[in-house]
Amino acid sequence: MTQPVLSVRNLEVEFVTRRATLRAINGVSFDIAKGEVLGVVGESGAGKSVTGLAVIGLIDPPGRISGGQIELSGTRIDHLPPEDIRRVRGKRIGMIFQDPLTSLNPLYRIGDQIIETIRTHTNLSESAARRRAIDLLAEVGIPAPEKRIDGYPHEFSGGMRQRVVIALAICAEPELIIADEPTTALDVSVQAQIIALIKRLGRDHGTAVMLVTHDMGVIAETCDRVAVMYSGRIAEIGPVQEVVRNPLHPYAKGLMGAIPTLAGEDKRLVQIPGSMPRLSAIPQGCPFNPRCAFVFDRCRVERPEPIRQGDQSVACHLFEPAEETAA
Repeated sequence: MTQPVLSVRNLEVEFVTRRATLRAINGVSFDIAKGEVLGVVGESGAGKSVTGLAVIGLIDPPGRISGGQIELSGTRIDHLPPEDIRRVRGKRIGMIFQDPLTSLNPLYRIGDQIIETIRTHTNLSESAARRRAIDLLAEVGIPAPEKRIDGYPHEFSGGMRQRVVIALAICAEPELIIADEPTTALDVSVQAQIIALIKRLGRDHGTAVMLVTHDMGVIAETCDRVAVMYSGRIAEIGPVQEVVRNPLHPYAKGLMGAIPTLAGEDKRLVQIPGSMPRLSAIPQGCPFNPRCAFVFDRCRVERPEPIRQGDQSVACHLFEPAEETAA
């Protein structure tokens, strides 16, 4: 079996406050292979973005990685000094944020920002870096890149700015790209173009992609596998078609049941009662137990561990062999 590009094992992230230590990520484990797109989905507050920020070393105090390890192509990176992780970030890991304006400096031309990034991580000359920047803008679908390279961020539409951010993310040919809600602020037609662009990255460059989103339509269209997160844990992970068609975890079933279909006009959408618990009020046992229709006593006291079910893995006591035997 080939070595995964990204391997996360038992990751824990805490935020220390005056009142308590809040655990935002609690024992998350997953791998992403070369050329694979892993979708990470869940409600707001599930821990999707924090997981991505932990991978690239952008957890700011009072947050900290308190447990587990993160490996990039077999090299552990979660304990690297700030200067070393800065070299990894941009060169080996690219990042696409939700709002492109947070990634682009409004005072500098688009081309200057891409050229600076290229020259930081490669040995190219100024003229070679400019040619590379024009090629990248063309690759991500910017029309007339020879002219647009000298434009400022405010002269680009939202979709075009996001394409520029993708060009920035791939300019050093990273092994891994983390895309945090890259299509949220865009209209549907532009979303489809950005999705196709991200899929092509994995296919043409062999780049591993971690796609963080709450949009199951984006997940189904883009990803090879999907991880469903809830309260800082992975509730279920598996091939995207399996999880969408045959979800195992009650929370995953609720998410998939809430997706409207063109064929089912007479079918009521599933509603999950309640809401995601605050970090200061995560219940004992399975964090989903107050909202679960299948809850029983063990769920309220014992945290379920991931259980293999074919190609899927689910953290739910309903799939414990002992429970099935007892029933």
